[in-house]
Amino acid sequence: MRETYLAQLETYSNQLGLPDNVAAWNKLVDYLFLLEKWNKVYNLTSIRDKDEMFTKHILDSLAVAPHIDSQRLIDVGTGGGLPGIPMAILYPDRQVDLLDSNSKKTRFLIQAKAELGLQNTQVIHHRVESYHPEPLYDGVVSRAFASLDDMLQWTPHLLKEGGYWWAMKAQKTQEELAHLPDFAKMVEVFDLVVPKLEAERTLIQLEKVNP
Repeated sequence: MRETYLAQLETYSNQLGLPDNVAAWNKLVDYLFLLEKWNKVYNLTSIRDKDEMFTKHILDSLAVAPHIDSQRLIDVGTGGGLPGIPMAILYPDRQVDLLDSNSKKTRFLIQAKAELGLQNTQVIHHRVESYHPEPLYDGVVSRAFASLDDMLQWTPHLLKEGGYWWAMKAQKTQEELAHLPDFAKMVEVFDLVVPKLEAERTLIQLEKVNP
């Protein structure tokens, strides 16, 4: 089973525009097995099937990775570490922090950080509105918010001016994009193709500006 996932990562990474990285693929498979193991007790994700986790969590996270270029990134509402842990594995030279208010999930994240040897991430057990980082991040990523407006309203205090929000969405939300707050400027919408997944995925990039 492990070799199957490694072979798929090698194949699909090329499709996604990611360079070959055998060390990263091995860590991603380690993470997949950790996620499945801890999920049985900690309910990290509603998905129980390992193959489905691989597609909807690992490959889904890898699909956004080539587009996100923030060097100091925070994953808000990261849950079981998605997309933050795959991003931290792929880019060990970047800081990728993981924020969640659920203590069970942050316990898992601390364990995963240790077992995967991730030196470039810190686990933050906090409610988003009460966390005030110093210095501010140059990127905020999330797939946890129900609406784009919620993400923008709850997280501007985390992001420096000129930094980017990266919103992972299941579909395009033209109405949301038409009513942005005055401190957020639309930059780009990336249409994603997630291998093995027949569903719409987009990544929305917005810049924090001085209103």
